[in-house]
Amino acid sequence: MTLRAEIELTRGTFDLSVDFKVPAGSVLAILGPNGSGKSSLLGSLSGLLRPRRAKIRLGEKDLHGLPPHDRSVGLLSQDPLLFPHLSVLDNVAFSPRSKGAGRAGAREIARRWLAEVDAAQFEKRKPAQLSGGQAQRVAIARALAGEPDLLLLDEPMAALDVDAAPAIRGLLRRVLGLQRKRATVLVTHDPLDALALADHVLVLTDGRAVERGPTREVLAAPRTAFTARIAGLNLIAGIAVGGGLRTEAGRLIAGMLAEDTTMGGPAVAVFAPNAVAVYPGGEAHPGSPRNTIAAAVTALEPHGPVIRLRTDAGLAADLTPAAVADLRLEPGTPVRLDIKATTVTVYPATAGPSPSPSTETLRVTDNPGT
Repeated sequence: MTLRAEIELTRGTFDLSVDFKVPAGSVLAILGPNGSGKSSLLGSLSGLLRPRRAKIRLGEKDLHGLPPHDRSVGLLSQDPLLFPHLSVLDNVAFSPRSKGAGRAGAREIARRWLAEVDAAQFEKRKPAQLSGGQAQRVAIARALAGEPDLLLLDEPMAALDVDAAPAIRGLLRRVLGLQRKRATVLVTHDPLDALALADHVLVLTDGRAVERGPTREVLAAPRTAFTARIAGLNLIAGIAVGGGLRTEAGRLIAGMLAEDTTMGGPAVAVFAPNAVAVYPGGEAHPGSPRNTIAAAVTALEPHGPVIRLRTDAGLAADLTPAAVADLRLEPGTPVRLDIKATTVTVYPATAGPSPSPSTETLRVTDNPGT
């Protein structure tokens, strides 16, 4: 069933106002910094919060005003929240039982879903006897055993260790495709979750949608600092001008303008850390990169096969360990950052809060967790 929602909610001094649509069989990822309204949005959909004004339709059913148990909504959070006194089998059977299924029928459904999530061998165990990954598999089975028309996923991998998370992510990708009639809303901070599971993303900031669109398009061309950060990209805010972007401090960042960029309008320049060349401070650089920024090293962090260099200019660069050693880089070392104009793309900034400028309005937006 397709989900259509228009939600306005006030909690203290915080206001949420957002609208979106999730077609049947698709997954919408909700991204945003802490306090942006993600939990309020999920609470409104699940019925745990009552919005000031809302239109929430799931197929032909109007959810607004309905109690949680009448909404046909399944909720999976980062904590499995299994009943400690029940076996794994009866935890999963609880969902169909709550919808009126008999004991034997509910257990049959539970066994089918436990097999689907590769947890059938745990059916006689109590939750205390399960690992984190095993418990989350059971929680997924319980959420789906009630055959909800809407599935809400609230950071389902956040509490898992690095070995369990990829397996659960792959499991969710498989089981979400089993019933194409269901709409799914996923809240996450991890771009891997969005890329692996979501068809579209919606980015919230201060209770408003500031970016939305197909997942890969939004993460490849972010328009806000938060989205760029989780996508592992650098972002600079300013005004679009001929040949690139002008920062608030007057610096020209040469780059390629996207087709929808409006001259003189708010814009962002986006480029990858591996597009930033690093030279010792004061040393002439080869070629003509056009963008040259003086900076000092603030941190060196392992980042997969490379070292991510952070600078006081707010930009990040990826270097090989050998390059870091050859350049004798350490915190405090003066460097020059060169970025070729052909590696920089200037996009229009979305309406809503813009990135807060620092000196030169440069803002680092790489994600140390990716």
